[in-house]
Amino acid sequence: MPIIEVSHLTKEYQLGHITSLKENVLNTFRRLGGKPVQKREDFKALDDVNFTIEQGEVVGIIGHNGAGKSTLLKHLANISKPTKGKVIVRGSVAPLIEVGAGVNPEMSGRENIFLNGAILGIPKKIIRQKLDEIIEFSELEQFIDTPVKRYSSGMTVKLGFSIATSMEADILIVDEVLAVGDIMFQQKCIERMEHLIKGEGRTVLIVGHNIRQLERICSRVILMDHGRISNDGNPSEICGIFFNEAQERTQSRRKPIEGVISSQSDAGAIQITNIEMLDEEGNSSDYVNFHEDLTLRITFVCNKNLIRPEIVVGLHTSDFVHILSVSNALPDIRPNLEIGKHQLTCRLADIPLRPSSYNLRLAFLDQYRQMLWYADNIMPILIVAGRFDVTRLPEVGLIDLPTSWTFI
Repeated sequence: MPIIEVSHLTKEYQLGHITSLKENVLNTFRRLGGKPVQKREDFKALDDVNFTIEQGEVVGIIGHNGAGKSTLLKHLANISKPTKGKVIVRGSVAPLIEVGAGVNPEMSGRENIFLNGAILGIPKKIIRQKLDEIIEFSELEQFIDTPVKRYSSGMTVKLGFSIATSMEADILIVDEVLAVGDIMFQQKCIERMEHLIKGEGRTVLIVGHNIRQLERICSRVILMDHGRISNDGNPSEICGIFFNEAQERTQSRRKPIEGVISSQSDAGAIQITNIEMLDEEGNSSDYVNFHEDLTLRITFVCNKNLIRPEIVVGLHTSDFVHILSVSNALPDIRPNLEIGKHQLTCRLADIPLRPSSYNLRLAFLDQYRQMLWYADNIMPILIVAGRFDVTRLPEVGLIDLPTSWTFI
């Protein structure tokens, strides 16, 4: 018998702003007077979703933003109620859905451990036995008796993950919040999950954007698109489908970026107004040839004088594997920049990346390495085969290095 059954699951929301008391009263009078009332548009976050999960399965759930992944997890964790359909879960669930979910900010870390254990129906005696293990794994020994509202988001994630994976629940549900933690803790989390999967045979559902990581640890992957399941099956096959879809979407929006570019981090000192790729003649281009130079021209405005800023240019895959970073700090080419408009040209010689579509990331830092401006996934960087026969390249790998071959 499956440990999870999802049957015709549908979740609808109404789009638009929340109506005020005045609007509600007016709408009531309109209805009484037989006048039409403007209805807000319905949006299906989940649309007739059907699947089952057997005990011990490790299922990755992937899809583009807005595909319905997190909404699905909230229904499996009984946080949300369906509009239609049903969800049957046979067993206890330890959810780690979002930063702070299941954690009371007014209580200390220690108190939250006992609270979460009680919610899962675990006796206090068992919680006390696991207490030291949970605290040690979370790396929060110094702050365990501090109220959680004073924790950073990363600290809250550490506590939540440590509690969720230490309690002996039948099902572990993990959303992509692990990206908030530091790299070392992320690696600990992966090792902990692999132990739960291989050593204890737990049922695990995990949402993430790191496709290669999910492909490695999952026994099955579900691909979602606009609230529906578009594919379900072998991790390598499904992840390959998703990766190809992401590449096609990325390639379809190849063009120079103009206008003020939005960022994930902005101290107000910099505005990026234009980024474009250039060919060997200095003309705008939408691709670069394999093993040839990649030239980027970046136009920006300084809102204040900058002393020896550091500029980092990098490339990452569509699933956010960062594969290349260069900085003007290494050759120590760091001029002072005055208030006003500037233009920077960065040439990356002999790009060794395999023909595919990558994405640009860019960072500006001050002389003390404090972030001034940062964004990833800014624009696609398409690398094509050029003079090389792409069919002769090995099937796996991201880069191509000069090699010598000797046969005796």
